[in-house]
Amino acid sequence: MKGDLLYEGKAKKVFKVENNDTHLILSYKNDATAFNGEKKASFQGKGRYNNLISSKVFEYLHGKGVTSHFERCLNDTEQLVQRTTIIPLEVVVRNIAAGSITRRLDFEEKTPFNPPLVELFYKNDELGDPLINDDHALRLTDITEQELQQVKKDALAVNQHLQTFFKEVGLAIADFKLEFGRNVDGAIVLSDEVSPDTCRLWDITTGEKMDKDVFREGTGDLLQVYDNILKRLEAAK
Repeated sequence: MKGDLLYEGKAKKVFKVENNDTHLILSYKNDATAFNGEKKASFQGKGRYNNLISSKVFEYLHGKGVTSHFERCLNDTEQLVQRTTIIPLEVVVRNIAAGSITRRLDFEEKTPFNPPLVELFYKNDELGDPLINDDHALRLTDITEQELQQVKKDALAVNQHLQTFFKEVGLAIADFKLEFGRNVDGAIVLSDEVSPDTCRLWDITTGEKMDKDVFREGTGDLLQVYDNILKRLEAAK
């Protein structure tokens, strides 16, 4: 079923599917990166956690009517997904101030945003994924004004679902990053992954960080944290 390697990124490998031009296989790697790839490490078993957690998130979102590239989880580290052409935008939704926005705009960490704040970043490693506005997005990508507004609306809808999803397992979602792509029919769908690599999750009771920030900041055991999240999700079935 799995064909040739098509692309390898920082977190995943993308494989063709034999005799199938409409789908791909995502294989999650054990690598962890932070600060646009400046900090790197490998953790045995991390790919399994990212794949299984992201699969559960996509399955939940599908149940809520959110269209994505996700088809099904194939095994511990691989997913079958629709082939999409990624739009080079990172759509970040912030419920609580954390990370770069506290440095850029001097918001105190844990300042709530009500309503949530949506930011756009240009997905370009050479430029360091810079913050951009809507006008930049329209000039830097093939997205239209109507599509851009719909993507932002969809991101806020996903935010509502994720807040409920994680609250049920005792986690608050401070912020997260989404990517969107065009499938073979030209429709824009949620793509990439939704995992502790792309979300900031905090324990509701203790405030403990339960995401890749423990690696970014060197404050905890990344595998232990990801294992904790997966066990919570499995127990919530």
